[in-house]
Amino acid sequence: MRTGTTARSIAVTGAALLALTACGGGGEEGGDTGGEGGGEKQVNIYGTDGNMGNALGEDFDEEGALAGMKGTTPLTELGSEFTDRLLEIDPELQDYNYAGETYDAVVITALAAQMAGTNDANVFKAYVNGVTSGGEKCEDFASCLEIINSGGNPDYDGVSGPLAFTDAGEPAEASFGILQFAEDNTIHAEDNEYVFAGDEANASTDEGPPPAPPGTTGEPLVIGYLLPETGNLAFLGPPEIAAFNLAISDINEAGGVLGAPVRAEGGDSGDTSTDTATQTVDRLLQAGVNAIVGAASSGVSQTVIDTITGAGVMQISPANTSDIFTTYNDNGLYFRTAPPDVLQARALSDLILEEGNNTVGILALNDPYGTGLAENTAKNLVEGGLSEGDIKTIIYDPQAANFDSEVQQMVELNPDAIVVIGFEESSKIIQGLNAQGIGPQR
Repeated sequence: MRTGTTARSIAVTGAALLALTACGGGGEEGGDTGGEGGGEKQVNIYGTDGNMGNALGEDFDEEGALAGMKGTTPLTELGSEFTDRLLEIDPELQDYNYAGETYDAVVITALAAQMAGTNDANVFKAYVNGVTSGGEKCEDFASCLEIINSGGNPDYDGVSGPLAFTDAGEPAEASFGILQFAEDNTIHAEDNEYVFAGDEANASTDEGPPPAPPGTTGEPLVIGYLLPETGNLAFLGPPEIAAFNLAISDINEAGGVLGAPVRAEGGDSGDTSTDTATQTVDRLLQAGVNAIVGAASSGVSQTVIDTITGAGVMQISPANTSDIFTTYNDNGLYFRTAPPDVLQARALSDLILEEGNNTVGILALNDPYGTGLAENTAKNLVEGGLSEGDIKTIIYDPQAANFDSEVQQMVELNPDAIVVIGFEESSKIIQGLNAQGIGPQR
């Protein structure tokens, strides 16, 4: 994000993690179950946003293979009005992960451009943080536009929550869903719990330069998306793309930006095993985009961020969580509506500790997302009362032919809990854990 003397850290206080609802759960706590089998140890399995989706369950035929596996993901308790509208765009949606964050990324970009009176990202970047905090509250583009046209400053509280960006251009506080797989190997949304992590008090107080005169018109704003249609995060693509298209539609129905409809472009991000993202970014830049929403993968964003921001185009990700972007040298052109992993790690570690786990094994893929979330989770577990010796972290190659060695190390560790931080390869790991009797399957 920005470089210089502005504050980069996000304070996560002990009071910042607040339970909002308790709609389900019911997994057994760590330790010995003492069941009919003679006291066989129950190992609790946890996932994160990279694998806590219904797509994971499609790789398991046996009922109950994932039953009880819990995990965290940045997620707001989305209302039926919003999800129903998404289903009108894509009736095949199974999950809504990062849909709210994607919708908000588009709206924030549009509001910043209108405040600046130009589609030039090098100008409207200065207004992005300000439209998320410090002004007059509004919850959709139309009402925020009315505030702008009346000479005011909007404080957009979006679908994904209060937003309230820090100086680094990322949420100071965020909502996380605690999800759990049921006996049918799917996640039932009605059973989700929700918690907050972070502190809105850490939001930026800089509302940006004086805005352009109300009603300023100019060249059309062009927003593109770089989202996963293929690759190991392809399950995130449908809700993100549906939300992108819904936001563009809502903005244009409200009158557009700078007196003209917003033009949309888009393309596949693939994953880090291909150069799909590079090719898509080149095409989007040639198409004249002013901002790009994406990528979903932190690893993918790391491969294209210099190209995007170097071209004077704003990048705003709905799903990047790696901490590396908080201080990245991006000329102030990178933002994200997804919270950094320092916040998800707090939600995840609190869940693990609250369920009575005293020893924890962490299996994390070797990329900025995996290593960063693993490190922050371990740190928070220690701060929560475990010793460093109670935690073992194993970093694995997601392209490996198998994960037998990593699974065997978990068998030898015999922990109370195992955390799997990965993408689609997570199914192979969990199948291996099940085969050894230490997975979610009982």
